[in-house]
Amino acid sequence: MSNPLYRISLAEWSLNKPLFAGEISNLDFASESRAAGIDAIEYVNSFFKDKATDQPYLKELNTRADGEGVRQLLIMCDGEGNLGDADEAKRTRAVENHYKWIGAAATLGCHSIRVNAASSGTYEEQQDRAADGLRRLCEYADGHGINVIVENHGGLSSNGAWLAGVMEKVGRPRCGTLPDFGNFCLDWSRKDEPDAWYDRYQGVRELMPYAKAVSAKSHDFDDNGNEVHTDYRRMMKIVVDAGYSGYVGVEYEGEGIEPREGIRLTKVLLERVRDDLSA
Repeated sequence: MSNPLYRISLAEWSLNKPLFAGEISNLDFASESRAAGIDAIEYVNSFFKDKATDQPYLKELNTRADGEGVRQLLIMCDGEGNLGDADEAKRTRAVENHYKWIGAAATLGCHSIRVNAASSGTYEEQQDRAADGLRRLCEYADGHGINVIVENHGGLSSNGAWLAGVMEKVGRPRCGTLPDFGNFCLDWSRKDEPDAWYDRYQGVRELMPYAKAVSAKSHDFDDNGNEVHTDYRRMMKIVVDAGYSGYVGVEYEGEGIEPREGIRLTKVLLERVRDDLSA
């Protein structure tokens, strides 16, 4: 398919169980992706947390990816502080903690780092604080040609209207979103209560105008290969109708089946929906 509606990538979190178990390492990610028939990857910094400035290690990642014919797209960054912290000193520290990942992303030829917009305070205060941290990080990222993209990842960031408002306040072309189909829980302590969830279809629709990547979260599948929590055809039509034609990352996070099988099922589903929407 020369000009597909969208392309498919693999998010490293899909393999978090074998990675945490030490069965594979971050260096194996490119070969795992190639074995799954996927030619683009999205790293998670948790799996090479102390290697952001290790140039020989980053060079080895490049060598491995080149050898597999796999493109390195982005690094998902966690554990570096809250970019919307109410404490200005801590917010500054969080911004600066991400600098090394911008450098790593540039070395790997990635287009983006994915960050979180965690904050505290009122709705408006959190918007202002998150926008401030993101704007300052983008000023640094501009000099490296790297985008700073925000995932809906709990709290108010899982409110599509709130995060879209943050994007408007930042107002920088390199700041964008990474809509995740499944991360629309506003309060994980109440995850079993319906009112703790933001409507995922509305949320993705609100975030797509700013999207520079998309995360196809999956957990469970029925006998027909459909994801039981997200209507993938409905969701991908929202993505495509927004004019997005970039990579959609397979991110299997289920418990019921082996991770590589979850990756396969998600990839097959995305391909089937793509064929359907292309018809």
